[in-house]
Amino acid sequence: MSKTALLVIDVQNEMFAEANPVFNSEKLIRNLQILIQGARASRAPVIYVQHNDQALVEGTHDWQIHPSIRPEAGDAVIQKWTPDSFHETDLQEVLQEKGIEHLVVTGNQTEYCVDTTTRRAFSLGYRLTLVEDGHGTWDADSLSAEQIIGHHNRVLRSFASLKETEKVLFEG
Repeated sequence: MSKTALLVIDVQNEMFAEANPVFNSEKLIRNLQILIQGARASRAPVIYVQHNDQALVEGTHDWQIHPSIRPEAGDAVIQKWTPDSFHETDLQEVLQEKGIEHLVVTGNQTEYCVDTTTRRAFSLGYRLTLVEDGHGTWDADSLSAEQIIGHHNRVLRSFASLKETEKVLFEG
């Protein structure tokens, strides 16, 4: 069994709404599809994290995981209420149960949930790969989405190795 898992954070319909999708949304979805296929081909677990809040209400269309990367039977789906995918969730228990030592991190939102979860996973002792073209966000008041993603890729390199989608391997 693989000791590597793919972590897909908050890839929910709201983030891809026609009116205001995350930056480079079509490429992000394509990259996530490639990563999920690679993980499945290597028998690495795919673990989804789903955010819950006032806008992302359980059962609603916006809350659901994007249909192009929908979980399969047997995939873990973790429910969270904060930017930290480990905080008050069973993510740590799921990873320990599966013997995971290495996480490949993807998803939304770069400067919140991806950043916080990456740092927390590092503190918990996981080896990490952040997929540099596998996470997304929106423009902010003072920075473009592209600048935010680039900045976080540079900062998070202290916690994770960075790889482009095409270079990610799901090895033991």
